[in-house]
Amino acid sequence: MGAASLRSIELSKLLFVDIETVPVRERFDELDPEWQALWTEKTRFQRKDEISASDYYPQKAGVMAEFSKVICICAGYFERSEGHPRSFRIKAYRAEDEFELLSEFASDLERMSDFKLCAHNGKEFDFPFLARRMMAHRVELPAALDLAGRKPWEVPFLDTLELWKFGDFKHYTSLKLLAKLFDLPSPKSDIDGSKVQEVYYREQGLERIVEYCIQDVLCLARLFAVFRGDRPLEEDEWKRVY
Repeated sequence: MGAASLRSIELSKLLFVDIETVPVRERFDELDPEWQALWTEKTRFQRKDEISASDYYPQKAGVMAEFSKVICICAGYFERSEGHPRSFRIKAYRAEDEFELLSEFASDLERMSDFKLCAHNGKEFDFPFLARRMMAHRVELPAALDLAGRKPWEVPFLDTLELWKFGDFKHYTSLKLLAKLFDLPSPKSDIDGSKVQEVYYREQGLERIVEYCIQDVLCLARLFAVFRGDRPLEEDEWKRVY
């Protein structure tokens, strides 16, 4: 999908999404024996021989939906306004109770059924992860995430990582690197993805993580604008809503 076809997409019908996740328990030894055995079995072909299941847990549990939870979702959208066509809003969803967080987001997403979802690596991570965690909590999937049985080319999500790949399926590029390449403000604050678990469990720093997630969504919207051939958002063109 080139810049010309991206420009045909109505900006006010896009929802830019980013999520933050952590393991359901901070340490492997906090899992009950059955969950420990399931983790060991799940990861036995992924771990190198010298890495134990307990050592591997803090490295990878936070990105496996069976062993982790969503602690924050941020979603940004352009308001439809004649006088301020560049007015961008970001809503942050966060709660200590994952069911509460997912239920609120699912409800809002159902009301925005005509929106197209966009994320960086969203097809591989954010959107499948959200759907799996909603199912785990028996939260009814909103239509935008209910994609069971669809073929890969039928999945309607926009993914800035996929757009940057240009068909090269081996190529991974971080949002942070693309921000630097296109001279966009860096999405990273005083933490990065590798520190989210530590900030959450050891510092009880959920609000700090929320601010980090907001910056990712803002960077995502700016990157998509560049891909469309538009100018990126200025600092005075967005605000957080609650």
